[in-house]
Amino acid sequence: MGRIFITGSSDGLGLRAAKQLVSKGHTVYLHARNTQRASDARNACPGAANVLLGDLTSIEETKALASSLSKLAPMDCIFHNAGLYLGPYRPQAQGYPAVFAVNVLAPYILTCLVPLPKRLVYASSDSHWGGSNSLDDFGWRERQKSGRFRDSSAYADTKLYNTMFGYAFARRFASKGVIANSVDPGWVPTKMGGAGAPGNIMESERLYVMLAEGTGEAEGKNGCFWENGRRGPTQSKKDAYDEKTQDDLLKKLREITGVGVPE
Repeated sequence: MGRIFITGSSDGLGLRAAKQLVSKGHTVYLHARNTQRASDARNACPGAANVLLGDLTSIEETKALASSLSKLAPMDCIFHNAGLYLGPYRPQAQGYPAVFAVNVLAPYILTCLVPLPKRLVYASSDSHWGGSNSLDDFGWRERQKSGRFRDSSAYADTKLYNTMFGYAFARRFASKGVIANSVDPGWVPTKMGGAGAPGNIMESERLYVMLAEGTGEAEGKNGCFWENGRRGPTQSKKDAYDEKTQDDLLKKLREITGVGVPE
């Protein structure tokens, strides 16, 4: 049985996957952004080993979460599920919008600061197809100043970066025996997706559990993109595969966070 940590697991797909993994005998650690959400998570998934706290809009709180998680290492899987969707710019970490802090800065920081697990999984989205891999105005800060911030486009950028994480870290950590993948769970009826979302949430759960365990079609698969409704790895947007852009992204994130990728 494995030891698994899932960010953003006080509700939604993160919580649903956690329940499935607990029922299969895994030791699962949940994550919540505050004490109230942590209490809700404990009540919803009483079999979880613990709930770790950390507001991922804050670089400092994310680093503190990394410290707490490091004390529990090694993990078999760290599943970077937490994410924000639409909404106002909300300047947070060093002036970057909340959607970038949670969706991009946080998984990067945790990946770099926590002892590497056997498996890393990054939650992407179908929206990544509309994302841009240009880093000229990373985080939309300049466009925000001129009133041109678009939440749906910013979200799409973050999901493209999450997809790139799967490829970049698979390449960087292959020699360490670490497997990294990204997954589009689909547009499914969660709080983020909305009650009318048409996707099959049971298939999303299956994908999450399979990738967390490294079983089934995911066994031994590294640097792959997975999608709700597809059996086996599939193709992501072509831009995500560019290794120079991946490396430029990691360099940009090192400059912002002060945290470098482990050698």
